[in-house]
Amino acid sequence: MVFSSMTFLFGFLPIVLLIYYIVPQRIKNLVIMISGLLFYAWGEPVYVLVMLLTIAIDYGAGMLMERFDGNQKRRLAVMITAVVLNLLFLGIFKYSSFVVQNLNSLFQTNIPDPQLPLPIGISFYTFQAMSYVIDLYRREIRVQKSFVNFAGYVTLFPQLIAGPIVRYSDVEAQINEREISTRKIGDGISIFIRGLAKKVLLANTIGAIWTTVKAMDYSTLPAATAWIGILAFTFQIYYDFSGYSDMAIGLGKMLGFEFPQNFDHPYLSKSITEFWRRWHMTLGSWFRSYVYIPMGGNRVGKWGLVRNILVVWMLTGLWHGASWNFVFWGLYFGIILLIEKLFLGKLIQKLPRILQWLYAFLLVVFGWVLFEMDSLPAIGGFFSAMFGLNGAGFGNKESIYLLLSNAVVILLAAVCSTMLPRRLFGWCRRKWQIGANGVRLTTELVLFFVCICYLVTSTYNPFLYFNF
Repeated sequence: MVFSSMTFLFGFLPIVLLIYYIVPQRIKNLVIMISGLLFYAWGEPVYVLVMLLTIAIDYGAGMLMERFDGNQKRRLAVMITAVVLNLLFLGIFKYSSFVVQNLNSLFQTNIPDPQLPLPIGISFYTFQAMSYVIDLYRREIRVQKSFVNFAGYVTLFPQLIAGPIVRYSDVEAQINEREISTRKIGDGISIFIRGLAKKVLLANTIGAIWTTVKAMDYSTLPAATAWIGILAFTFQIYYDFSGYSDMAIGLGKMLGFEFPQNFDHPYLSKSITEFWRRWHMTLGSWFRSYVYIPMGGNRVGKWGLVRNILVVWMLTGLWHGASWNFVFWGLYFGIILLIEKLFLGKLIQKLPRILQWLYAFLLVVFGWVLFEMDSLPAIGGFFSAMFGLNGAGFGNKESIYLLLSNAVVILLAAVCSTMLPRRLFGWCRRKWQIGANGVRLTTELVLFFVCICYLVTSTYNPFLYFNF
């Protein structure tokens, strides 16, 4: 079940919120747990058992560490065991086919491919559950003795299957006691509608352009068409994922939770270092806290720094998917970040701001080619098309038609990725001298109505990060 579906918007969500608001405080976490399990079971009726097993392991590990409070060796053993089991589940379901296929290709063996379906959101909820065990071992949080409360944290449906990655320390106090007010609910609804508009009106619309271009023969693809396509994907993946993150943050507010921000206008970045401070911020924070810093961070000398950054970014790529293109994508950004950190960053800062932005944006666009293409021939073929190396020329009638028929949505996507909409909102409020709430309410009612009209009439409603 996706947030941008009629079933969720007019079925699941209203029923859950109604029950949640009328039940006493002491059983709200039970409602969260049950609703989260039902939400997950809607799409994964079998693999909900895998998630429950993960919850049981990490809850049990927490109770054991509390029991062995005075024995550091036993606490360490419990933590390592829980982390290994979490990674084992993730490895079996997400990476087993990838490993088998590569072993068969490398050693000419015939190991059967398990071809296990990927449980939705396993990468997200595994990292969240692991954060609890690791932080508890570090004594940064207190043990959660209530199984319902801990299960409610893991199964909290707003962020269960696509983030943001909410670490236990982010919501530790809120698990036991949180404020639910009309103001907070109103703010949550506003954030949710904005996220819904990003997903439905921008990501879905511009994503249809990329679907068309991606299906073409790259050997005959003109450069202009290739650029229109990959720019469409560049905006699709941003609005798809950031829109879903906004909806999750808004839903969290409706339930009384405060989730961390996940995106901050990443396409305004003037370096790749800045881009990764603005894109999927909770994933970057997770790897920094649990991989990069424990390996020594940037306090290990030049070669240690090279090792740490490349390891972290290879793992970041693999986290996104069990395919070599994701590994290349991760290492691509790791190498760029390393070069910026060692010397290029200071040189970039001396350039005019527009050139800094162009440098970062183009490198991000090239990265999305690696991310989206699932084979080396496809990657090479699309890059050849982008730079006119396939002999297909710069453009044709189809390129012109594609650009002119989608110019409005492309321009709108570009503008909405900047600060201009916020500034326009402020200008309208001052121009007509009406309250911010009036402008916001009118805008959001219109957006919601248009989103519903789109969902009723359209069948194209994918969600890219369900695959991760």
